Amino acid sequence: MNKRFNLLRALAYVLVFLAIQGFASVVVMLVMTLMKGKLSEQLTASQTVIMMILFAVLTMIVFVWARWFRPSASYLKSRPWTVVAWSVVAALGAIVPSMFCQEWLPDWPGWIQEIVDESERQFAELMQTRGGYFVLALLVPMVEECVFRGAVLRTLLDWQPRRRWLMIGLSALLFAAAHLNPAQMPHAFVIGLLLGWMYSRTDSVIPGIVYHWANNTAAYLLFVFYPDPSLELIDIFGGQVGRELMAVGFSLCILLPALFQLNQTMKKASSRS
Repeated sequence: MNKRFNLLRALAYVLVFLAIQGFASVVVMLVMTLMKGKLSEQLTASQTVIMMILFAVLTMIVFVWARWFRPSASYLKSRPWTVVAWSVVAALGAIVPSMFCQEWLPDWPGWIQEIVDESERQFAELMQTRGGYFVLALLVPMVEECVFRGAVLRTLLDWQPRRRWLMIGLSALLFAAAHLNPAQMPHAFVIGLLLGWMYSRTDSVIPGIVYHWANNTAAYLLFVFYPDPSLELIDIFGGQVGRELMAVGFSLCILLPALFQLNQTMKKASSRS
């Protein structure tokens, strides 16, 4: 296979990912229109759950069938339970610092803010819908890791193995752009860097799926306790900056040791004894 076209292949994977998502939306919308006898202009939250399940199934079928993503059990057979545990700890430690950083982002222009507000509204509705957790915390992490790390980043690293961090950065940029929500992109880019680092060290999507699951589960639980999507971190601490900074510092005391432990313990399955 000619590696000169690997960059184009990686871009094509992202476009296919988005195209399948759009196709699943159209299919569900058409089915609901036929069932109700009238045109559905927008999917309800329960219909979105169905759409995302269809999207996840189709994506996995296409990427595995085309061998763009190549599933393997070799990493699990190496019993990487320490890495799995520290991946969860790192995800939990990153939640508060991430929210803190997002609060310092500049205000979006009017038309972008409208997109952000609509996205937050849909996210809130999905969180409150039966099956919402299953889709957001289980299906989404699995599919996104298989596509953006198991296919996109794998292809980029195969193209330029000596420029590892440049390829990780490029894959993180594509990961952020694919979210199609300006408010999520900065967080998605940073998380994409971390997940890309984890994949490059292990050649497996398992640590990334675990981290992604823990991150999305924490977001889900946060919404359960604080359902207002416009709520900021400082509001949770009663508007007191001192408490907010203490929470950030405490979280960093969890995150940084977890990253250190991951750096010490992450290995490829082939290098494990």
